[in-house]
Formats: sequence, structure tokens, C-alpha cells
Amino acid sequence: MIYLDNGATTLQKPPSVGRAMEAALYTCGNPGRGGHRPAMRAADIVFTCRQLVAQLFGLDRLEGVVFTLNCTHALNLAIKSTLNDGGHAVISGYEHNSAVRPLEALRTRGVGYSVASWPLFDTAGTLAAIEGAITAETRCVIVSHVSNVFGFVLPLMEIDALCARRGVALIVDAAQSAGMLPLDVGKLKAASFVCMPGHKGLYGPQGTGILLCCKGDDLHSLIEGGTGSNSLELTQPGFLPDIFESGTLNVPGIAGLAEGVQFVLNRGVRAIGAHEADLTRRLARGLEAVPSVRAFSHPKGQSGVLSFVHERLPPEAVAEELGRQGICVRAGLHCATLAHRSAGTLPQGTVRASFSVFNTARQADALVKAVGELQGE
Repeated sequence: MIYLDNGATTLQKPPSVGRAMEAALYTCGNPGRGGHRPAMRAADIVFTCRQLVAQLFGLDRLEGVVFTLNCTHALNLAIKSTLNDGGHAVISGYEHNSAVRPLEALRTRGVGYSVASWPLFDTAGTLAAIEGAITAETRCVIVSHVSNVFGFVLPLMEIDALCARRGVALIVDAAQSAGMLPLDVGKLKAASFVCMPGHKGLYGPQGTGILLCCKGDDLHSLIEGGTGSNSLELTQPGFLPDIFESGTLNVPGIAGLAEGVQFVLNRGVRAIGAHEADLTRRLARGLEAVPSVRAFSHPKGQSGVLSFVHERLPPEAVAEELGRQGICVRAGLHCATLAHRSAGTLPQGTVRASFSVFNTARQADALVKAVGELQGE
């Protein structure tokens, strides 16, 4: 099997991830719910993971590392905390439904939002489009660091500087960049939240995610409950991370996530990103030589994600045939209708290949060969 759907989740994990999860499952109690050895072992694992995450992303306070179920959960916490009592948001034309749908749900509470659109891979038009959409009522700008459909890398530092200049908060969806592109939140001036999954570029298990809280003020909880702290009070604690971490944490998942983050730290984010970008360019060159295939590629502003379409076959048919040959890709809209609208690939969407550090040039070439042998009607 050739697994090229790492944009959904990395299937191949470092062996240490599974070992840590199994050990935690049988040795850990509930962190913050006791002083006995199993509870303290769990607390140590959670604390260690916070340390590793803060180190990887340049966050200067451990309490700003909040563990979530996934990136969608993190985005909901960030968006609904920021827009708790209304306001306006600006989002890019390449956002995932995990950002769009919370905003749609908030319409009944007086929240509005505008979509800043620009052509695919047009970094020059990015800032103008976002700035043009900001109004006096805008409280936040929400952007995907990297498009989950096209691998389009947005100019994050420039967007952050724009938001700082205009006095609006920045919420970053790092689902396709965390662990793959350098991301130092200490250098971001306007970013209030950075959201990411644990199960993609951080090589952790599914059911894990991270919310980096870069600012510590004006936070609003989404879920309330037991935190192991301030138990005498009937109201939710207002401090981090407790305000966002109600109920029992996924300790086996966090144990695996810690090993995944350590793996990324050991390998180096730049080395991982360079490897994936090389494979993406190799795949693009190969697909561009295949008749009837259009690859959406860019020589510089693209990470380890590439979409393509076949002129005579719908994306689902291409993915199904590739799947029969043991090549795993994703087809359709990839939960990102806005991105396809911006790129002009509605209504069918694209076929997407996405790489991890474990993929090889031979696997990219095998995909090119298989696509070249497809027989369209």
C-alpha cells in the first residue's frame, strides 16, 4: 500500500507513539484528580507534552497549551471565545468547514463574517483582499496557514503584521502546517489563537488536538465541568488551561502526542517540510506530463499537498481506481467548499495527494504512473 492521504491523518507513526499510548493506558490514572502514583504519572505525561509543544512552537507559557479533541474543536474554542458577544470576522477564501461552520452557527448571535478571496497561489493579492474586507466591526481574521486542498502557503507573518496594524486578532488554522513548516508564535504580534490537530504533521494519534492561547485575556469557555481545580466554586475557572479543559483528558492520546512532537523536534521541522515539498514538486512535474491531467502546483508557495483533476474522469472515479491499486488518496471537496470556489474546481472538486516524512520519491512516481494508465471515457 502507498499511503498518500496524510492531509487527513498520518497513518505511519513513529513506533514510540504506540508504545507510549499502551503504557499510559495501563499505568495512568486521572491527572489532577489525586496524589497517588497513577494520577501523578498521568499529570507528568500531560505536563511533559505541554513542555514539548511550547518548545516546538515558541510559546513562552505552558498554561497556554490547551489539549483538544482535534483541530475543529480548537477552532470552535477560539472562534466562539473571540466572538462570544457578537462582532465581525474576516476569513480567507481557502478556509476549511471547521472555521466556516462555527461562524455560520454564530449568525443567530449577531456574528457576521466576510470572505476575502483571491486567485490560487496569488500571495501578492492576499493582503489586499484581507485588508479590504476588514471593517470597524471586525474583531478577528481567521486564516489557514496552508490550504488543505492545494497546499497554498499563505504569507502568515505579513497577515499577522496587517492584523496588528489594524488592531484585530488573528486566529490561525495550522492543520496543514504544524510540524511541517516553521511556526514560532512568539514572533506573531496579533495572533490570539493557533489551532492544530495532533494526528497530522505532529504524528500523534487521532482524537488529539492543540489550541495555543497566545493571549491570556478575555477568554470564554465553550464547555463547562470538572477541571480538578477550584472545585468549591460552581462556576468554570477563568484561567488557562482549565477554562478550556473540562473533564478527563485523553491521557493515552497525549502520551502518544508527546512522542510525536518529540519525533518532529528530533527530525527538525525544516527538514520535514523540505522533504515533503520536494516530493510535491516531483509529483507535480510528473503529473504535468500526463495528458488529460491538470495539476494545481506552484514552484515556491506550496507545501506537501497537491490536488489534480482528470479531464475525462471525475475525482471519485480516479481515487477509486487508485485505491484498487493500493494507492490511497482523497477525492472530492475535502470539507473546503470555499477553497474550491476560489480555485474554480466546483462542483466536483479534486483528487488530493498529501505527503508525510515517511513517503518516498518512488511512491510519488508510482502515483504518476498509475494516473497515466487511467482510461477515461
